Amino acid sequence: MTTPHATPRATTEGTVYTVTGGDWDEVVENAVKSDDERIIVNMGPQHPSTHGVLRLILEIDGETVTEARCGIGYLHTGIEKNLEYRTWTQGTTFVTRMDYLTPFFNETAYCLAVERLLGIEDEIPDRATIIRVLLMELNRLSSHLVCLATGGMELGATTIMIYGFRDRELVLDLFELITGLRMNHAYIRPGGLAQDLPPGTVDKVREFLKTMRKNLDDYDKLATGNPIFKGRMQDVGYLDLAGCMALGATGPVLRSTGLPHDLRKSDPYCGYETYDFEVPTAETCDSYGRFLIRLEEMRQSLHIIEQCLDRLEPGPVMVGDKKIAWPAQLALGPDGLGNSLDHIKNIMGTSMEALIHHFKLVTEGFRVPPGQAYVAVESPKGELGVHVASDGGTRPYRVHFRDPSFTNLQAMAAMCEGGQVADVIVAVASIDPVMGGVDR
Repeated sequence: MTTPHATPRATTEGTVYTVTGGDWDEVVENAVKSDDERIIVNMGPQHPSTHGVLRLILEIDGETVTEARCGIGYLHTGIEKNLEYRTWTQGTTFVTRMDYLTPFFNETAYCLAVERLLGIEDEIPDRATIIRVLLMELNRLSSHLVCLATGGMELGATTIMIYGFRDRELVLDLFELITGLRMNHAYIRPGGLAQDLPPGTVDKVREFLKTMRKNLDDYDKLATGNPIFKGRMQDVGYLDLAGCMALGATGPVLRSTGLPHDLRKSDPYCGYETYDFEVPTAETCDSYGRFLIRLEEMRQSLHIIEQCLDRLEPGPVMVGDKKIAWPAQLALGPDGLGNSLDHIKNIMGTSMEALIHHFKLVTEGFRVPPGQAYVAVESPKGELGVHVASDGGTRPYRVHFRDPSFTNLQAMAAMCEGGQVADVIVAVASIDPVMGGVDR
């Protein structure tokens, strides 16, 4: 049977596509047998325009893409499986490394699910929740900046690339100030945070807000009205609302169809219902609309960050239950950020019960009641959901993430087939996939 991998046929209800599997050998064999002049192009998995180790198998007729398929799995880390062998608190160290451009969203979604199973959602200190929102919105900025920078670089707009990474460094400097690391923070923990904000953080963030508001205007001047930029992005990577609904696409891809779906509004978490912000949309259904949405979302994030700073009041950043709260007090020592020596001396020198409790909590971990929970947050790329199951032990029974990059990549074929080879790069850039989230 020599049926092509995806053939359309007309029905009374419209065009139906029949898609079958097949590995690279089958694709080549079918191409050799065919009489036409089809060419199979293997873009990736190490191609500068595939956003990491993504493999695109393109069938082209001249410059027109007649078939497009994604090949994933080249970055598989086994993070979800590894979580079954670590304590609940250690899990944050793994999940922060999935979509490495959105670590705080990974951590928050995971911790919210664990806290729901523990039944302590209402016990999380307000200061910890506000700081979580602050970090997520800073992270939304840094993620969108990478999207704009890499997308611009792939189009040849190198100035946008330089500006994007320049501004991202400002955000990463804040992350380093707050958590001690630029990436892979494990700062958000079940029950709260690893530590409080260091002195001077609020002033640094306010200074950043002023700089970033001014810098955002540069992107408008460089790209928004640029006829060359618009010519490369308008009507490219087209996917309408029906396509998004069928494929489960969320985030800027979905909002570019005009639907203002944002979990911060439709299913609020971390008190987002109390913040004043808008959900940007476009009705272009194309790559240009997604660019405009991300640009406006950054402005809205700056507005939310400012509200977070105004709400911050002194208080704890970890739940009061000592059977859950990791008894750590971090301090900046000569060898970098680590446990406070005074805190360790206090535990080891004054209370045998505190020492035993500290040892058991760190080595064994706390127990989570049996059950399962699903929590979703609005990451920069769309709906990031986590399904956590517990059997009552000190480790997760199962953790599974619904990563938006994985789901949105399904739209690649619909966006690219029928277009030009050069437009494939633009379409993939507008999806903004990160393979660390796809290959968990």
